[in-house]
Amino acid sequence: MDGLQLVAEVYLPEGQSPHPSLCICHGVPARRTPDSTDRGYPLLAEKFCRHGFIVLIFNFRGSGESEGNFDMLGWTRDLKAAINYLYQLDVADKSRLSVMGFSGGAATTVYCAARDKRISSVVSCACPARFFDIADFSRIEEFLEHCREVGIIRDNNFPPSVDEWARGFEEISPLKRIHQIAPRPILIVHGDSDETVDPSHAWELYNASGEPRDIAIIEGGEHKLRLSEAAVDAALSWLKKVNGLAENV
Repeated sequence: MDGLQLVAEVYLPEGQSPHPSLCICHGVPARRTPDSTDRGYPLLAEKFCRHGFIVLIFNFRGSGESEGNFDMLGWTRDLKAAINYLYQLDVADKSRLSVMGFSGGAATTVYCAARDKRISSVVSCACPARFFDIADFSRIEEFLEHCREVGIIRDNNFPPSVDEWARGFEEISPLKRIHQIAPRPILIVHGDSDETVDPSHAWELYNASGEPRDIAIIEGGEHKLRLSEAAVDAALSWLKKVNGLAENV
């Protein structure tokens, strides 16, 4: 996307096609070196694939082995490219294309789903209602330096305009967009012990969204909900329901 190479993996379920598809979107990396014992998103992809979903996981620009520099509006273009890929697969049911995002990836999914009617359902996990009342984002120059330190902004001359880069966060603000997803279903998942995005953000998003909508507040859940079995199981059960998959699949 934008001339950048993005690293991705696709997981194909057994059984007769077409299958529903799911694109899983990671959040903003918080450290330069990932935990080697944490299998992360591949583990999630395997689980959802076992339950009948074609699953696509990928690294947004600036993350992992993907090229480029972290940029929120750039992330929306990356997700659009991922949706384009899933949509053209012969084994994919074009009427059942779901997205599930975590934190900054959840904000990206809300923005893209609001604008792309090919997306049939959304799971938003630990999503900020807006960015700039989160401590990590409140001082943009400090956050930019953090992005350089963890290696998601790699080029010294990026961004060419800090003000424009910062406006990207405001542009995709989920609270502005989430109502546009209806009448497609959305599930909002949040931990009641989230140390990064206060649980009040989940209720703001729920109240701003249209029907059909569901919310799951995970007892003891922290920000990294992909590590929460309760959160993942809630998302899986909901996605199976809205995609018409039997519980024994």
